[in-house]
Amino acid sequence: MSLGRVLPLVLFVLLALGGGGLIGLTVETGGWYAGLDKPSFNPPDWAFGVVWTILYICIGIAGWRVWRAGAGDLQTLWWAQLVVNFSWPPVFFAAQALALAIALILALDVLIVLFIARAWARERIAALLFVPYALWTGYASALNIAIWWMNR
Repeated sequence: MSLGRVLPLVLFVLLALGGGGLIGLTVETGGWYAGLDKPSFNPPDWAFGVVWTILYICIGIAGWRVWRAGAGDLQTLWWAQLVVNFSWPPVFFAAQALALAIALILALDVLIVLFIARAWARERIAALLFVPYALWTGYASALNIAIWWMNR
């Protein structure tokens, strides 16, 4: 692979991973969240960092693939899901707006599924890279709803 081909890939992965990491470092997730009632299916805190690191790498690679394929509608969906994804932590943790966070994560679920459905025929690898993301975000949606319900 030439530098001209590798550099955009690295930039897409850095954007997704770096953006998610930066938000994770700058949004306080400790005290308030620790005091919330959580459902029995809440994972240990360390799991979030591990899972999101892997997912952000996959998201970045998928973004690079649709960019490289010149698939404008898929690029729009990719950017839209990233904006909604990056918006969720400040809304949930900083603003402590659990109901609004539910709306955001459900919108994210829709964007991810749309991306998979539309990418399936044209950029199957990008679609497949989003499948674990869809599964985790669906789980996170159920978790968000349960936390809201238990703490209303």
